[in-house]
Order: sequence, then C-alpha cells, then structure tokens
Amino acid sequence: MTNTITSCLLRRAALAARDQLDPISRSEKSSRIAALLTEHPAVREARHLFIYVHFRSEVETLPLIERFLAAGKTVSVPLTLRKEQRLSAVRITDPAAQLSPGCFGILEPTQEQTAADPAAIDLALIPGSVFDQFGGRLGYGGGFYDRFLSQDAPQALRVALAYAMQLAEHVPLEAHDQLMDLIVTEEQCYDCRRIRDAQDSNIQR
Repeated sequence: MTNTITSCLLRRAALAARDQLDPISRSEKSSRIAALLTEHPAVREARHLFIYVHFRSEVETLPLIERFLAAGKTVSVPLTLRKEQRLSAVRITDPAAQLSPGCFGILEPTQEQTAADPAAIDLALIPGSVFDQFGGRLGYGGGFYDRFLSQDAPQALRVALAYAMQLAEHVPLEAHDQLMDLIVTEEQCYDCRRIRDAQDSNIQR
C-alpha cells in the first residue's frame, strides 16, 4: 500500500510539473532530447523502431518519427486495444495521413492498418511519468507498455524519453514493472543497465 501511495504522489507531482512547461520550452527540450537520442549507436543501428506518439506535455516524437522514416527505418506506433488491455504495433509510413485521434485522444493508426510483427522491433521509445537512473519507470497506471514489453517485444531495447524534471532518486516498483535500458533527457543519456550493474557490484562487495 505504501508503494502505491508513493507512486501516486510521484506521478501526480511529475505530471503537474510537466504540464507547467510552456510549448516553446517543451519543443526546445524535445529537440535536445532528439539530438542526444539520434547520436546513440543503438539508435543509429536499429532498423525497426516502435515509437509512442506524443500526447499533451510528453516529449515530442512526431519530428523523430518523420526523421527516422526519412532515414529509411521501419517505424511502428502503438494502437490501443482497450478491450484486450494491450497495445498493438502498427507500421506507418505517412504520419499525417495515417494517424488520427484514438483512445484517450492520442493520435493512433486505424485498426484497418496492418499490424507489425513485434518480434522484429529492435528498439522501443517509451513514455512515462516518472523515472530513475536505474531504469525504474512509472507509467500512467494502465500497464499497457509494461505488458507490451514483457509479452510482445521482450527483445527490444527499451528507451525512455523524459524531461530532466521527471527523474526521481528512486521509483517504487511492482513485480510487473519493466525496467528501461536507456533514459534520454535534455541534459544527458543514462545507460541504466550500466548503472544497475555498478550498483550490483557495490552491493556484492
């Protein structure tokens, strides 16, 4: 119960602070995040990227989608299957023509479009409310991305995009919560796997 209360408080505070960012600041920070992201070797080498479509004050991803498509990469985006409580990856080639408001008002592809094979996804860009440098993530409470990562695309490199203000010292996790491999903010890129390994090494000593 304590973890649940702490998670709710962390999520509420982070989302309130994120919503306070003005559009110009969000755009500038998102551009810096995109620059750091696209410099990473894993991103350059990835052929099939699964990318969330930003909503409200999230780190903006539509420019990234356009950039990756122009580079010849395969891009799939989430389609929310609400009755099944899961996400489907759907390949897109023209965001302006293929995305429209769907579940919760988020831009999504239509169900008529062909689903991509999630086993072919090399790298997944994941949104969230709060993160820590060890890869801990608090989403929005529905568990959609946790289920997608654990059941559909466990092989994908998990990359979270977040503003620096969304980082906490420690995120309380439940058993089903999926850890991130990288977190990219406007300030730096965190290799969460390396940080976790260093922590484990210190504990063993």
